[in-house]
Amino acid sequence: MMNHSKYRRQYYLPPYPCLKWAQKDYVDKAPVWCSVDLRDGNQALVVPMTLEQKIGFFKLLCKVGFKEIEVGFPAASETEYTFIRTLIEQDLIPDDVTIQVLTQAREHIIRKTFEALEGVKQAIVHVYNSTSVAQREQVFHKSKEEILKIAVEGAELLKKLTEESGGNYRFEYSPESFTGTEPEYALEVCNAVLDVWKPTADKKAIINLPVTVEHSMPHVYASQIEYMCENLKYRDNVIVSLHPHNDRGCGVADTEMGLLAGADRVEGTLFGNGERTGNVDVVTLAMNMYSQGVDPELDFGNMPEVCEAYEKFTGMKVDERSPYAGALVFAAFSGSHQDAIAKGMHYRVENDPDHWDVPYLPIDPTDVSRNYDADVIRINSQSGKGGVGYILEHNFGLNLPPKMREAMGYAAKDESDHKNKELMPEEIFELFKKKFEEVRTPYQITEVHFKQENGGITAEVHTDCQGKKEVTYAPGNGRLNSVSNALKKCFGLQYNLVTYQEHALEASSSSRAIAYVGIQTPDGKLYWGAGVDSDIIRASIDALVTAINNSAAA
Repeated sequence: MMNHSKYRRQYYLPPYPCLKWAQKDYVDKAPVWCSVDLRDGNQALVVPMTLEQKIGFFKLLCKVGFKEIEVGFPAASETEYTFIRTLIEQDLIPDDVTIQVLTQAREHIIRKTFEALEGVKQAIVHVYNSTSVAQREQVFHKSKEEILKIAVEGAELLKKLTEESGGNYRFEYSPESFTGTEPEYALEVCNAVLDVWKPTADKKAIINLPVTVEHSMPHVYASQIEYMCENLKYRDNVIVSLHPHNDRGCGVADTEMGLLAGADRVEGTLFGNGERTGNVDVVTLAMNMYSQGVDPELDFGNMPEVCEAYEKFTGMKVDERSPYAGALVFAAFSGSHQDAIAKGMHYRVENDPDHWDVPYLPIDPTDVSRNYDADVIRINSQSGKGGVGYILEHNFGLNLPPKMREAMGYAAKDESDHKNKELMPEEIFELFKKKFEEVRTPYQITEVHFKQENGGITAEVHTDCQGKKEVTYAPGNGRLNSVSNALKKCFGLQYNLVTYQEHALEASSSSRAIAYVGIQTPDGKLYWGAGVDSDIIRASIDALVTAINNSAAA
């Protein structure tokens, strides 16, 4: 039996309402992005990355466009230390990229961190200690004053070692478990650290405010961030950074609201890899901005390549429903969705609008190297005429009449239901030919001749019905009408030819044409046929015979 009463709220609100962020609807520029894939992400892997994998991942992050990359915790293991030294000694760090290293606010760890950075052109040294009520009481058994002292002494040592080494280092401080810390106390600690560093316009400091564990709804975090942004010392020279985790599934919302509240920077990982439920997903954040017309300053234009590399380096999988990146995120199986997408795409072709606004597609899939044919319209037993029609038109050049599209939609649904599987475009095309193009029994026309007489057309039609051959003559107001009249006369058929449509299949002098014919029997039912030939008359005759054969088989 689940017992909800054992839990209490573990977050703390600012001392006064902080809701200015709620009056904004979106950000107008990208934050500073810092990837923590190689540190926070890597430490959460069942099998951490090898040196070669980490180097490959680092190059991927640079290619995507990250300018700040946390590359590890050099004092944590020899592998971490070696990776950082490899990046530096092999000159693998682009001039416009700053690596970041993490260290606890403990002297021997800080000193080891500085050893790892020797010779680097530029770096961010990220120092942290936990400030939350739970950590103070249960882990460290220290007072607020003692915790503050740890932070200040760590900040002082960073400053001292930087001055001694002459390194080009910037500083970052995190009150770990910020969201479980009283905002006034977190502010006191951060300001004490800033008083040590005295950041300037040329040497800004980073105050990182992590959602180490998600305790609250996103608006609470936004209020906490707004309070800090309004009360931090040296604010013009401080970069306020966010580092949300995803325990409540709200990491993206936390971050977006935190940016509205005044934050300048985001630390996260590709696809949200990280401890427990993961870090905030930078791919989703960046693509959310992109979808709102804001340049994210990260390039995910080749999303399949990014996904493939990520999976290779980490051993993790990008979920099929992962926003923007998953294999199914643009897929429409529902008939009504497919119909709306197909009509939306036709609207774009006909009207060439300035902005993207296709139903059910928040962004153009081609912007992330997905394609409409393979990734958007997917056919199964839930699909309808719109999707099937779209596949046939865009993959094979078939523009079916509306009612025939409906019949083909039902045929595809039945086929998928019977096979209990999704139908691929080629399977749909083959099904179309089987159902509407290649139905050759019981009636066949082996030969047709036309003669103009009495102001009309007379058809001489040679037929074969289950081995019985006939020649029938009949007049009509056109070639197809005269052939239809001959078939009715020969076999006693009753139907009305209600739909005829044709179009070319290839744009050339020798192109083939396709004709579609719909007939209605006395009971009101519609039957369909299609014919393909370089001679449009032959194509239309084949379409008529197929429709008649379909009615005979019903």
